[in-house]
Parts: sequence; structure tokens; C-alpha cells
Amino acid sequence: MAKEWYVLRVASGRESTLRDGLIKKIQLAGLEEQIPTVLVPTERVSEIKGGKKRFKEKKLYPGYIIVEMELSDEVWYLIKDTHGIGDFVGSYENPQPLSAAEVEKILNTVQGKEETPEVKIDLATGDGVKIKEGPFENFDGTVDEVFPAKGQVRVIVTIFGRPTPCDLESWQVEKI
Repeated sequence: MAKEWYVLRVASGRESTLRDGLIKKIQLAGLEEQIPTVLVPTERVSEIKGGKKRFKEKKLYPGYIIVEMELSDEVWYLIKDTHGIGDFVGSYENPQPLSAAEVEKILNTVQGKEETPEVKIDLATGDGVKIKEGPFENFDGTVDEVFPAKGQVRVIVTIFGRPTPCDLESWQVEKI
């Protein structure tokens, strides 16, 4: 029987705890070969708060765990008997495995985000902002463009009656 990936519904916010509990239960039952991987899909996102860049793990699918396994009666009962795990995604008695394309997409997202975290910028084009630091401190402007990959924002500031674009770090401005 081939190993396939399945999705389990769990209590939101308890994904990591339930994953660890399921792994311990699998080890106690000696089913590591039938259930080799239990995964909580996360991505690494960087945020800038108070001028400091911080990395944060964000769950891709809150309330779900993804498991690679050979589905047998023994495995099915072990998972159904685990406290906190609700159900398989699919019909009650016939869980549906993920397609190869879905699995590839999830695994690429989980592995790819660790290499290039994306900066979370809570600004959009047209937002009014006040510059907090730099040569244009205390100037008001309008967001012209957002560059999440660089963590920068292009702000249009009126200087001497003329609109002037300024490229600033996202932490140097605050939304009005």
C-alpha cells in the first residue's frame, strides 16, 4: 500500500501540541513506518515593529494538520482515538487523500518561505502616512508604491510646493 497525504481537522491554535501528541502516540504504537510525517504547514514572515525586524511563524492552514501515511484500519483507529483530532477531510468513513499537485504546492510553500521570508507591510497605495525618522521627519505624505520584498515604501511628499517621491523603510512611516 502506498503512502498518501491526508488532512486532519484539529482545534485551531492547538495544531503544534496535537502534532506532538500524535507523534508520541505513533511512536508508542510502533507505527513510524506507516506514518512517517506529521506536519503543521507554516511559513516564515518577517515583520518590522518599532524599527526592528522580527521573524514570525504563521500557520498556512489554521485548524488543520497534514499527515503522510498508509491508511489501514489500525492507523485509522489510532488517529480517530487521539484526543483533540476531530476528523479526516473527506467523507466520514472514506478519507480523501490530497492530490500530488496539492502536496507539492504545500511542501514547496513550507520549504520556500524559510529561504526568503516576506516582509509584512500594513500599508497600501493611497494611504496617508507620517514620516517618523530620517531627513523628512514629521512630513506627511501619501503611499505611492509598496515593495514588500525590500521592506520599503515609496511615499510622495510635498516639498516646496512640489510632489517628491521618497523611498523609505516601512518602519520609518506610520499610517495616519
